[in-house]
Amino acid sequence: MDFGLTDEQKMIVETTRAFVETELYPHEQEVERTGVLRADLRRELQQKAMAAGLYAANMPAELGGAGLDTLTWLLYEKELGRANYALHWTCVCRPSNILLACEGEQRDRYLMPAIRGERHDAQAMTEPGAGSDLRGMKAFARQDGGDFILNGTKHFISHADVADFVIVWVATGEEATPRGPKKRITAFLVDKGTPGFTVREGYRNVSHRGYNNCVLEFDDCRLPAAQVLGEVHKGFEVAGKWLGATRLQVASTCLGRAERALSHALSYAAERRQFGSQIGKFQGVSFKLADMATELKAAELLTREAAWKYDQGTVTEGDMAMAKLKATEVLAMIADEAIQIHGGMGLMDELPLERIWRDARVERIWEGTSEIQRHIISRELLRPLGA
Repeated sequence: MDFGLTDEQKMIVETTRAFVETELYPHEQEVERTGVLRADLRRELQQKAMAAGLYAANMPAELGGAGLDTLTWLLYEKELGRANYALHWTCVCRPSNILLACEGEQRDRYLMPAIRGERHDAQAMTEPGAGSDLRGMKAFARQDGGDFILNGTKHFISHADVADFVIVWVATGEEATPRGPKKRITAFLVDKGTPGFTVREGYRNVSHRGYNNCVLEFDDCRLPAAQVLGEVHKGFEVAGKWLGATRLQVASTCLGRAERALSHALSYAAERRQFGSQIGKFQGVSFKLADMATELKAAELLTREAAWKYDQGTVTEGDMAMAKLKATEVLAMIADEAIQIHGGMGLMDELPLERIWRDARVERIWEGTSEIQRHIISRELLRPLGA
């Protein structure tokens, strides 16, 4: 594994960082204070992202994306992660990789318009009674001739308010297993405006202002079989094939915010004087900075190794779980320590630190809680021993 960056990777990092600092940072205060990302601003920044070649960078080049390998894509994600989440996620769209499972007419209706920025997707798995336990979902689709009729509720569905369609996972049957009945899951593509499908305002959230969660309701929502993504009863299989790197994406965006917080802490420690000296010379502050930098480096190395192994075809679930676990928990630590170094000013919204601190909280919950990541890691350690 080569730890150096190629000239192309350096160019992508520099281009993305320049875009974030020039085009996204200036709008953070507005979004944070109003809790709203204006539709006209979203469209304006989307066009600028397209012009800069930063849109749909996770998609294959032959389909109009940037065709980045996993490591380069995650370097790009790290730079985007420095900014307010609503700004970087909604304006510099990365369509869900699961859309690559589209076939036939689905590619023309969903995949290609998403890559061109004409349509936006959202994913719907979580339910009020089924978070980490996805097999416990109650939303159900029954077959009726050549159609499926969906009923149930999903919640915590990110950016469904601005999406044009959702990819929803629901139970479509059961199978017998040695541990008892297990639900079979199917993924469906559902357009906004489909009768029986309603998108409602979600919950007020301490993290990621302007990036909204929604409640989705399906009430006898009839869909033709052509709306199945992948195969019937194979929803988890299609998700496993195309969504494997999403935990690494979370890790990388966390690294970007952690690096930004550390940068603020370093600058303040070098400039702020107390008792006739720069505060960075006091052991109480200097040791914090040393720990922050060391932990950030460890999280970045774990993430880069997992990305490299992903492209080699050797990555394990444990590799990705370790990267996600470490990066999200390091972000929380660095954000908290950066505020401590700043004292009272760290909590004021003139600086991005209080936002980074708030935003960090959700990262240990979505895309698999820290407890789920630890379960994955320990299971991988114990399985070869028969435990």
